[in-house]
Amino acid sequence: MGITLGLVSIKGGVGKTTIAASLATDLANNYNKKVLLIDANYSAPNLGLHMDIVEPKKTIHEVLEKKCRLESAIHHKFGVDVVPGDYNSSKLINYFKLKSKIESLKEKYDFIILDSSPSYNEEILSTILASDSLFIVTTPDYPTLSCSLKTAKLAKTRGKPVSGVIINKIRDPLYEITIREIEKFADIPVIAKIPDEKKATRSIFTRIPLPIYEKNSKFSKEISNLSAALTLTKEKKSLFRKLIPFDFRREEINRELFRQTFYSSIFGEKSA
Repeated sequence: MGITLGLVSIKGGVGKTTIAASLATDLANNYNKKVLLIDANYSAPNLGLHMDIVEPKKTIHEVLEKKCRLESAIHHKFGVDVVPGDYNSSKLINYFKLKSKIESLKEKYDFIILDSSPSYNEEILSTILASDSLFIVTTPDYPTLSCSLKTAKLAKTRGKPVSGVIINKIRDPLYEITIREIEKFADIPVIAKIPDEKKATRSIFTRIPLPIYEKNSKFSKEISNLSAALTLTKEKKSLFRKLIPFDFRREEINRELFRQTFYSSIFGEKSA
């Protein structure tokens, strides 16, 4: 039985879609997992563009409009099954059908990753309700963190666990919120710290996800660390880190705790 992961944030521009595309391609190509990636940002879908699907034949909009089955909207790209959105759609659709549409395919995949809408409305609630677990994506600044807390509160009211916070676009740590501050305010562990890199911009321009465009980038390596935790695999460390075995970073410790409890929290057992 596959696990549905929702990447959520009530603020645009945090890099949520980039992370969704990168995590999916990393799990598929470097961890040999079967992954379904779905654009659940119905009002402003662009996940397909990140995955080089410029002219999708069928989309999640048509699935939710009952014009086609979910299987018919799947596009195969970079080793991942992708259900993009309709870039020009303005029709009203039933967002809450997403969960039932996914259920029929969960046995075929190890992971189903949902890229949610950043809007505080029924669109993001659609992702929250359809997910087994959620990751909040935020940048290390106070305005975005305040939005992240709203996301966590909404998930909590719906009884959906938030497995961790992913801090993205770290630029100047001396003038950004620290991990401990974020964990104190959100009461959720930080499981990934991703630096801002020019390579991420280049990846989006070329429409090639970063784990494929530049596997050895800092961004890709941190995504790989998250993939390792999700697949119960040991993290790949650089020679420098191997020479300093007791240099444990807080997010690294959090991932180890996540690795030990994630599957038991969902299935009641420790198995991937």
